[in-house]
Amino acid sequence: METGGHAFVAVDVHCLGSGGARAAAVVTADDRFSEVVAERTEVLAEVLPYRPGDFYLRELPPIRAVLSGLSGLSLLVVDGYVDLDSGGRPGLGAHAHAEFDVPVIGVAKSAFPTATHAVPVLRGTSVRPLFVTAAGMPRDEAVDLVRHMAGQHRLPDAIRRADTLARTSPPAAELTNTSTADQARIAAEPCALWDRAAVHKHTA
Repeated sequence: METGGHAFVAVDVHCLGSGGARAAAVVTADDRFSEVVAERTEVLAEVLPYRPGDFYLRELPPIRAVLSGLSGLSLLVVDGYVDLDSGGRPGLGAHAHAEFDVPVIGVAKSAFPTATHAVPVLRGTSVRPLFVTAAGMPRDEAVDLVRHMAGQHRLPDAIRRADTLARTSPPAAELTNTSTADQARIAAEPCALWDRAAVHKHTA
């Protein structure tokens, strides 16, 4: 589907030994997450410690920071769960949905004991499923989207890229492993979808 200027974004957060966290956003122009148009990282010096069942308290502030100033956000994919049980107990994705008012898909790498409603999705040749939840869109539509996201591996390329950026934050010259043409476009307009003030807050 052509986006008409809409932004489809995969985000991830990595907590640092210093007590802070680095968030990464990979922005694409299509709902298969195949055409990368921008990448960004942002570091918060301090985040709350991990609390079981309250994952969002630690991860939502860095996500808020890395998406600050982004225009046209239409769909957000987070690493984790939208809701934590069939009764709708909110997880990271539900809080992100409330925060940004866009459809959110949660893609979790491991099963959560109470999230029996999450749909297991197999990709590529992997026998280990991803666990998909969603808010603001039908769950079966979210499952289909994750199943067909760009990439041949268990994790879609955009999600893998966000994970890599959040963990390592490589220099700007290494910020993409897409085609040469895409690299040139991102280098020329790395933050075209963010306003100028937000661009200045970019942390490489």
